[in-house]
Amino acid sequence: MSQSLIERYLTTRQQSVQFCEPLAVEDHGLQAAEFVSPPKWHLAHTTWFFETFILKPFAAGYQPLDPRYEYLFNSYYNGVGPQFPRAQRGLLSRPTVKEVIEYRQHVDEAMLRLLRNPELPEVETVMQRCTLGIEHEMQHQELFFTDLKYSLFINPLCPTYSATKTPADQAPITLTWLEFPGGLHEIGHAGDSFAFDNETPRHKVYVEPYLLANRLVTNGEYQAFIDDGGYERPDLWLADGWQTRQRHNWQAPHYWLQQDGEPLEYTLHGLRRRNALQPVCHISGYEADAYARWADARLPTEQEWELSAATFSGQQAITGQGPACGCFHPSTAIAADGLLQLYSDCWQWTQSAYSPYPGFRPAAGAIGEYNGKFMSNQWVLRGGSCVSQPAQLRPSYRNFFYPADRWQFSGLRLAKTPGQIQG
Repeated sequence: MSQSLIERYLTTRQQSVQFCEPLAVEDHGLQAAEFVSPPKWHLAHTTWFFETFILKPFAAGYQPLDPRYEYLFNSYYNGVGPQFPRAQRGLLSRPTVKEVIEYRQHVDEAMLRLLRNPELPEVETVMQRCTLGIEHEMQHQELFFTDLKYSLFINPLCPTYSATKTPADQAPITLTWLEFPGGLHEIGHAGDSFAFDNETPRHKVYVEPYLLANRLVTNGEYQAFIDDGGYERPDLWLADGWQTRQRHNWQAPHYWLQQDGEPLEYTLHGLRRRNALQPVCHISGYEADAYARWADARLPTEQEWELSAATFSGQQAITGQGPACGCFHPSTAIAADGLLQLYSDCWQWTQSAYSPYPGFRPAAGAIGEYNGKFMSNQWVLRGGSCVSQPAQLRPSYRNFFYPADRWQFSGLRLAKTPGQIQG
């Protein structure tokens, strides 16, 4: 078994626990809405994944610490069995945090025995599933931060997760347009490195010539949309978006506050004065689309975004440590050539529906439920955010959420079609 895989496993597992260290015991059970999960549940579910898809089928003689955990911590894998109701995860005061940590240790010890077994049968399958489990846990590390932020914000005290200072502001960067040629291109993951199944197979697409903004839309620019009545103009909104805006009485992005005339924004670093130069964040796909119409532009397609990101993959490496660096909020753009803020600040909504690529086939069995079963009614986001793990980010990575979702670190980059729109 590859020593590097074992080291990646240990590093990822330890990091999940480290991210929970600033929390009080009471914080581990927070669940402010059905679509978010408590920190304790993330710790347990990622452990359940290794136990269910690796230890039970491949570790001879493996004994679960508690067989009931199969039901408690199954997220959505119907092929495994029934699941505890998602909306009630915050009610699981037992197992305790201590017991969940013991569960993690039990599974880790069994995983290390398995991975270090020189006579392990089906070693290739075990390695593939272990890699998927590591990538799965890194996704849940990102969800840990998005879910925690949503749940902490419900508290009128606006609790602080981390008192770390965010990076200093950069000088304002003018929004400019970069032109990209049309034609027949290939998108999708290429090569032997890891990719999720929904990034494949690589295939040809035809695109018309297009333009992309060099940076993300800022808080200040989005405030101009609000000041111009953007939330009161149904002509800017998709029909479902307008109904959703009315139903929830949206007036601004999630986490925006106004106190005594001062514009504020809740962050994992606490309540702070809103920065006009930072990217607007925590907006729905509907809000992103409405803003783009107001700006005489549009959202890019996921094909346009990937082709553009791949063009600049050599010039703009995916840098930074993600959440490991201690900054949990988008930063202002740093002056450079090409496309800025591709991966490091906010996920970027596209106008593309989340659907399978031509020739896509999910894996057989319950593990095939990972991505394929969600290819309905969701929109694709591209790039990455300040709480994404950089090791996961690449031009072909496809994130997906419902267009009404706002708790993710989601922003927008504008696109245009040459000659179609002026301004």
